[in-house]
Amino acid sequence: MTPGNPTVADASETESRPLLAAILTPHRSLGWPGFIAVMAAVGVLNLIAAIMFAAMGAWPVVPFLGLDVLIIFLAFRANYLHARAYEEVIVTPTEIRIRKVTFHGRSREWRFNPAWTRVTQVVDEDDGQVLSLTLDEGRRKLDIATFLPPVEREGFGKALRIALAEARRGPTRTRFD
Repeated sequence: MTPGNPTVADASETESRPLLAAILTPHRSLGWPGFIAVMAAVGVLNLIAAIMFAAMGAWPVVPFLGLDVLIIFLAFRANYLHARAYEEVIVTPTEIRIRKVTFHGRSREWRFNPAWTRVTQVVDEDDGQVLSLTLDEGRRKLDIATFLPPVEREGFGKALRIALAEARRGPTRTRFD
């Protein structure tokens, strides 16, 4: 065989090559340095308030101020734990694979045939934002990109539609005239 001619391995590689591969993660705008700064500010403000209340003789208020800091810390901790969740979307010419992983680490996987699957979206009539994206294979439906903001959900929906159209079109072949 001459170099450049397709082989059987090349054809199977084309079928498994992703047309779209995306990992969708929840957005967290406050990083660790910001978290430390917020917790330090809350701690200092509550410490000042605790000293003032103790000086006025209202010492029973002091434990509640400490409880306030603990509750804020636990809320941030829960928020960061939930940030571990993600969705993996892979579109190949032969299948669409969706894997959702919870923040606990449990995962579920769905597979769809790109020839029979379409992307549907619910759009808010007032402002035109995409509220939800759904993969629809007729008898099966799956909501995807659930934790993306509407603007990113719209962009992801467009990219997914392009990848599905390419998967339906099939592998492109070079013509030799």
